[in-house]
Amino acid sequence: MDENISVLKRIGLTMYEAQAYTTLTSLISSTASEVSEKSGIPHSKIYDVLKSLTKKNFIEVEGGRPLTYHVKSPVEVLNREREKINSEIDDTITRLTNIYENGMSQVQAPIWRIYGVDKIINQETEIIARAKTSVNMRIGFLFEGEGEALIKAFKSKKDLKVNILASPTCYINNEEINIIKMFKDNNINIQKADIPFVKVLISDSKEMMHTYTKFSEDKRNVIPETAIGIWNKYEDVARNYDERFENQLEKIKQKQSRKKIA
Repeated sequence: MDENISVLKRIGLTMYEAQAYTTLTSLISSTASEVSEKSGIPHSKIYDVLKSLTKKNFIEVEGGRPLTYHVKSPVEVLNREREKINSEIDDTITRLTNIYENGMSQVQAPIWRIYGVDKIINQETEIIARAKTSVNMRIGFLFEGEGEALIKAFKSKKDLKVNILASPTCYINNEEINIIKMFKDNNINIQKADIPFVKVLISDSKEMMHTYTKFSEDKRNVIPETAIGIWNKYEDVARNYDERFENQLEKIKQKQSRKKIA
């Protein structure tokens, strides 16, 4: 199948509609008979197809005998359809997320174990996406691609208050990664701290995730296949960890302030 026709079908056109529109993009203006001949659409079907394309605002029809059909610019048409689809997807995400979060709140024991680096990173970015006001995070290590994923998630939530306490560096595939520089270069608030080999993400004092992994014998590289995330939505627990985080952050800021005065 022609790739253009395949895409047009995915955005909602029938096979005949996609064929007719594709044919008209080369003819620009044409009669129904010529579109039928060039596209291979049966003459008995062509008028209904062109009428449908007109209704969907892909083409325009000019009165006369015979009728003349004018194609609309693919840039205009496809950009419009893309915006429509994106809007529909955003609305669906909002509706389903509300259903999902309502369902999650009804679960009696809201604690889940998550195995695998990709799933852990996805869960972290989902928690950030759900956050309404704040995310606090302790980073003792990073998985491959995790730093970039977190930065992208934080940048998409510009009104979110973000605080990170992190070890200065970690190792990924024997390469030293400067955690502080990575986040600072992307204008994300981060402070150097003495963080053990663990990762904690806390959102809105309502949900949080611990991530653990084993390390190589020299304590440099993570062993990805051993990674496990513990995600929970016990608000009392999340609030307690958030308070401890804020206290640690405040002590670091006070220490830095005393150094500047000295």
